[in-house]
Amino acid sequence: MAAKIKKGDKVVVLAGKYRGVEGEVLKVMPKESRLVVRGVNLVKKHQRQTPTQQGGIITREAPIHVSNVALSVGGKPTRVGFRIQEDGRKVRVAKRSGEVIDG
Repeated sequence: MAAKIKKGDKVVVLAGKYRGVEGEVLKVMPKESRLVVRGVNLVKKHQRQTPTQQGGIITREAPIHVSNVALSVGGKPTRVGFRIQEDGRKVRVAKRSGEVIDG
């Protein structure tokens, strides 16, 4: 299955506490169907102090299910399709506008 959302893409959250928030995809976990988005699904983690790391309560992003986000093209959420170019390359296409997403 080809990846419809990749690392570095801008996405908008469609459901949950962070609905409407736009962020950048930091990590994709295809086997679990989850992604980590900057500034979304923030959780507090109690970190034990180690010789190299400071202890305390740190805030970090937790994974969110891929069905709860949509790719953001021009500030609006869109579904993603695929098209084969004349030169044989398979590219992602925004269903809303029809524009090619990755060059």
